[in-house]
Amino acid sequence: MILLLTGLQGIRRPWKGVLMFGPPGTGKTLLAKAVATECGTTFFNVSSATLASKWRGESERMVRCLFDLARAYAPSTIFIDEIDSLCNSRGASGEHESSRRVKSELLVQVDGVNNSSTGDDGARKIVMVLAATNFPWDIDEALRRRLEKRIYIPLPNFESRKELIRINLKTVEVAADVNIDEVARRTEGYSGDDLTNVCRDASLNGMRRKIAGKTRDEIKSMSKEDMAKDPIAMCDFEEAISKVQRSVSPADIERHEKWFSEFGSA
Repeated sequence: MILLLTGLQGIRRPWKGVLMFGPPGTGKTLLAKAVATECGTTFFNVSSATLASKWRGESERMVRCLFDLARAYAPSTIFIDEIDSLCNSRGASGEHESSRRVKSELLVQVDGVNNSSTGDDGARKIVMVLAATNFPWDIDEALRRRLEKRIYIPLPNFESRKELIRINLKTVEVAADVNIDEVARRTEGYSGDDLTNVCRDASLNGMRRKIAGKTRDEIKSMSKEDMAKDPIAMCDFEEAISKVQRSVSPADIERHEKWFSEFGSA
């Protein structure tokens, strides 16, 4: 998509920044990896630790060098994971001077990223900032303005949960009595990571039955084929669902939806 928009300017210029937000475990970082594969641009993956330095002025220089490098290899995408840890609201109590300087440099670079340089053919060098966070309300207001598209990544719906369960089970044998629709129905409110944990726990139940009552030496003498040959049954899923609870609270979902209704742009 970025490559298609390279020649567009003015009001039709590409978005300079995109923010993905939502509860933990909904696949925001995974979506960024998909962008890296599909968009055909140079991809830079950074975090707050990548830009941290104990030397005065070094962190700001690293931010500037990152964007200079991205412009040199444009069109490019800079992905900043957990951006709230790097650019939370300025003026907060306990904010260090060096942290404020890094935020200021990041804001300057994001704001000028589409207006700074052109290639040899006169075409504008496009650099898009892609950010992800679980706490969008902690982000600085000036950065929120620069991240022009703010996309809510919600918990998976019924159809998405069914597909995620199928993906998690594609490498193991599943018994005929397993009803994926029923499993998806009973996991309402579960995130993608929660569903992975349910499927993993269910797949291990057969192995637990195999080694129950055996000594350590007997377990060591068992082959991998014997340990994993039992298919996953519906009772395994029922036991796993009873043990693995959802990790996202309704209050957290409500807070994200409220922020999206106030500041979302998608």
